[in-house]
Amino acid sequence: MPAFSETVVRYDEPLADAPAVTGRRSARAPLVVVIGAVLVAALVVAPLFVVFGQALSAGSAEASRLLFRPRTAELLRNTLLLVALTVPLTVFLGCGAAWLVERTTLPGAGVWRALLLMPLAIPAFVSSYAWTSVLPSVQGLGGAVFITTLAYYPFVFLPVAALLRALDQDHLDSARSLGSSGWDAVRRVVLPQLRPAVAGGSLLVALHLLAEFGVLQMMRYPTFTTSILQQFAVGFSNAAGSLLAAVLALLCLGFLTVEVLFRGKTRIARLGPGTGRRPVAHRLGAWTVPTVAGLAVLVGLAVAVPGAIVVRWLARAVSTSAIDAGPLLAATGSSVGLAVLAGLVTTVAALPGAWLLHRYPSRAAIGLERVTYVSSALPGVVIGLALVTLAVQWARPVYQTAALAVAAYAILFLPRAMVSWRSGLAAAPTELIEASRSLGVSGFGTFVRVVLPLVLPSALTGFVLTFLATVTELTATLLLAPTGTETLATAFWSASDELDYVASAPYAAGMIALSVPLTVLLRRQILDQR
Repeated sequence: MPAFSETVVRYDEPLADAPAVTGRRSARAPLVVVIGAVLVAALVVAPLFVVFGQALSAGSAEASRLLFRPRTAELLRNTLLLVALTVPLTVFLGCGAAWLVERTTLPGAGVWRALLLMPLAIPAFVSSYAWTSVLPSVQGLGGAVFITTLAYYPFVFLPVAALLRALDQDHLDSARSLGSSGWDAVRRVVLPQLRPAVAGGSLLVALHLLAEFGVLQMMRYPTFTTSILQQFAVGFSNAAGSLLAAVLALLCLGFLTVEVLFRGKTRIARLGPGTGRRPVAHRLGAWTVPTVAGLAVLVGLAVAVPGAIVVRWLARAVSTSAIDAGPLLAATGSSVGLAVLAGLVTTVAALPGAWLLHRYPSRAAIGLERVTYVSSALPGVVIGLALVTLAVQWARPVYQTAALAVAAYAILFLPRAMVSWRSGLAAAPTELIEASRSLGVSGFGTFVRVVLPLVLPSALTGFVLTFLATVTELTATLLLAPTGTETLATAFWSASDELDYVASAPYAAGMIALSVPLTVLLRRQILDQR
């Protein structure tokens, strides 16, 4: 039996029978679109130049003193150890849960699918706050691995489950008909196709671990991100903070490179819709009860326990009249206001690059699109640190204004809007656009009258994803929020930092309430597609 990888299509192999696509590559992209895409790319990479520029300005002697001290080695060891322990655990839980839900006779699979996504509705630092409020011993490396594994395994579960739902059953049947055993067929047919999903999910987990601040600060587990923010907050040392941020950026680029190498160049795709047959579910039999019990424990630890603790503290706040409605409403209003601005700006900013890549594909367009992913992979604290430096030196009027915070959100969450635009544009028939132009309608008129009605749902998806991510963003907001402005995340952090669990509860509940739609949206957008 040939290996499955021999039957797939490679990126660099043209299809002999595929019709040639004419017109799109030969046409020249509108200048306004090119300028817009370049300006957005320049904004996105600006923090990288600032971080490395500040790091180089420290001088070799100072850089050597800061980088080669025992404290830096300790931070590097802690960070890598956290990634090395958490990523395999999330892969194990995410892949295992996805297989049980999508490929077995698990009772109530639809309910379990929704429950397994629910950790996305609870910010990791809220889960950390809940656990430490009842079990103060949950600290250090063990506590950090425990909390982050429970919070981040959905990043692996989501893509793996989506891929398992889309697999063609005929591939497995063909492998079995050629003499492969059940496990051998899975190893040779299913696992190669899951590799991109596992690699992408693992990369997301690793990047979130590098960027995580709230959980690790509560766990008293120092990493690069916690040290950078402390360096800036306590010492206001741009050089020291930038040196650590530069090391963190190199770690991010290293993880991005590893993910590309692990994923390989093989494109896992089929030509046409496939047979459309539903996959054959494996019977759990005697393993049904232990499997359900195991999933119940996982969901209980990740969702039920922190949710119940938040409700408990919220009930105590209500009973003792400890809820101050004024600050809570102000924080909610600030969070929603900043999130709306960030959603609008990010959605608009992503359009030129997505349009350029869709209508005028080229290496330059691909390069501009990939650039948007680099800085967004950096922690919010690094982006915030860089924008503070830029604002102080070149644009002091915007320092500590909403504009600078919105710029940081746009850099961090631009890929979410970019992916949404691209999926919507891919579903918009090019023939309709060409027909509109042939009838004399201008490019802008064609976009408004033909393209926008078709892609509006995808654009709204990008807006909502950015909105919800902004509501729970903490580190960049701590650095860049306008003076006197509290968001739900920063107000929660201020109260929880003083171990005032009752005062923290209303803000935690507010973030959860605003985050629940994200779970519903992801389920509809990813898991329900076939």
